[in-house]
Amino acid sequence: MRPPLAHRLCTAPMMDCSDRHCRVFFRSLAPHAVVYSEMITTGALLHGDVPRHLDFDPAEHPVALQLGGSDPAELAACARLGERWGYDEINLNCGCPSERVQRGAFGACLMAEPDLVAHCVKAMQDAVSIPVTVKHRLGIDRVEDYDFVRRFVEHLARAGCRTFFVHARNAVLKGLSPKDNRAVPPLRYADVYRLKAELPELEVVVNGGITAWQEIEPHLARLDGVMLGRVAYHDPYLLAELDRRLFGGAPPSRGEIVRRMHRYACGQVARGASLRAIARHMLGLYQGRPGARAWRRMLSDAGGLARNDPDLLLDALERVEAPAALPAAAA
Repeated sequence: MRPPLAHRLCTAPMMDCSDRHCRVFFRSLAPHAVVYSEMITTGALLHGDVPRHLDFDPAEHPVALQLGGSDPAELAACARLGERWGYDEINLNCGCPSERVQRGAFGACLMAEPDLVAHCVKAMQDAVSIPVTVKHRLGIDRVEDYDFVRRFVEHLARAGCRTFFVHARNAVLKGLSPKDNRAVPPLRYADVYRLKAELPELEVVVNGGITAWQEIEPHLARLDGVMLGRVAYHDPYLLAELDRRLFGGAPPSRGEIVRRMHRYACGQVARGASLRAIARHMLGLYQGRPGARAWRRMLSDAGGLARNDPDLLLDALERVEAPAALPAAAA
């Protein structure tokens, strides 16, 4: 069994966001973070195009594959695929509240079936030598009793799971969209702290509602790490600043990030990728900075993207960082 990863700083699995291009972008910002794939269902891997789902760039390491499913044998088979592809960790989704996921009998609804989840974890652990971890909520629907999540985590710990990513809200399975489930149920960080205090031998990483260093620092004083989702996507340079605070060194400038992504895009486009698929993840790079509006406009311009020329990234960089252009380009 390989040693577990250090999860001090992680980027969350985000559906329709955390694809391989996004993860390379995150890696260029935060060299020490663990980056997570978007959830990939067992059905997609067992009956679909495996390379399309699993291929990734070596620069992404350390990178984790998040699986969605509830059949132990199928999850074990997919975990083996992930290990064979070179992923550093397998993560089981027990937190997604979408109706589509519920119809597949996995995601957050699995929290009501800890025995089944334990069997899934054990099957995956027996199948691979890389760590198997779990991402979950604090509860489901109106169940806000701390003992519910404590029993769930203890059950999986007995099955061998050592690392838990806790979205510090309940998942409301009926009546709230996935977007609302990220904001409406109240945050209960105290329950996450209590979980770590009562089970100190486990690694507990918090997710949900975290937007700034001032919020992260207290979490890290009591927990093993933080996992950032939408804030990292919409204001990605925050990752560079956090990586510097946590691990030292000088963060790359935004210009350096753009030039790195330009080199990456050149290689990807030469192999048939769409520049649009890469550039869409970079729209927030200048969030809150002069030139942010011009940056977003150029990277989402249909005509420019249609040419599929990675030099669009350098043109946008020149536009937003040229001193004479800054007043006109202010966000």
